Amino acid sequence: MISIIISSAKTKLLSLVSENIKNTIGVEHEIIAFDNSAGAKGIAEIYNLGIRQAQYDLLCFMHEDIELLTPDWGVIVNNIFAQNPEVGLIGVAGSSYKPLTPSGWNGIGNEEYYTNLKQSYKFSDKPPELKYHNLTDQKLVQVACIDGVWMCTTREIALRHLFDESFTGFHVYDIDLSLNIGLSYRVAVTFEVLLDHFSEGSYNADWLNDTIKLHKKWEPVLPVSITNKSVTEMISIERRTFKYFISQLIRFKFPLSIALDMLNLNNRYRKLSTGLYLKLRYYILTGKVK
Repeated sequence: MISIIISSAKTKLLSLVSENIKNTIGVEHEIIAFDNSAGAKGIAEIYNLGIRQAQYDLLCFMHEDIELLTPDWGVIVNNIFAQNPEVGLIGVAGSSYKPLTPSGWNGIGNEEYYTNLKQSYKFSDKPPELKYHNLTDQKLVQVACIDGVWMCTTREIALRHLFDESFTGFHVYDIDLSLNIGLSYRVAVTFEVLLDHFSEGSYNADWLNDTIKLHKKWEPVLPVSITNKSVTEMISIERRTFKYFISQLIRFKFPLSIALDMLNLNNRYRKLSTGLYLKLRYYILTGKVK
């Protein structure tokens, strides 16, 4: 019923998550795992290989450093797609607003995000915590894009919306897929499936490069606002997110001319607000982002 597709970097983690899936999924399944311990292939290429090999109607792309905590979660996933034909992609974390500004799946200052997972920490001494954030009383909430730790769709949809293999690394594949599928279907966060993620996300120069590339690709449709935010709200989020974008360019020693290029791309910021455009231009020219 469900094909699980995993890009594996560590044999031990794959073994643990495979046993966990077997004990919790509650439906017939297969695990299609690819040894990518050498990092020779990007996640987009690996996931496309898995899509083409999958024999079941539902697909689940997941990290191997997780533990599914919800019994019979496969039954839940099957019911979501069976009962909601307008839904094309689900996850456990996402945002109702995807900024125009290069960023992750949520902008700085946007409170309309939705998460339902236990987060453990690999790169700090923080104790595990439940990251639950739901502004509604709904178990399934539409969003603009989701996080790639755990994503489910149908095989039919995946074959028509393959991952973009021009992204050759390990970043932005989730946002790209969300925006792609979101053109035809609803993307959603489910609050019926809980998992433990053993490591937090990390950002580096490769992430920034891919994020800039992603936003150039999707600039014609960004920003995406599921709840139709007011212009005032959008300006606030874009301003704060752009300041963070500049700080990341400085952090990874990218030329600030990249920020100017993004600012002037098809005059999108000026069309949103001339005042915003002038403020962002000032931030770039002065480097004042604190």
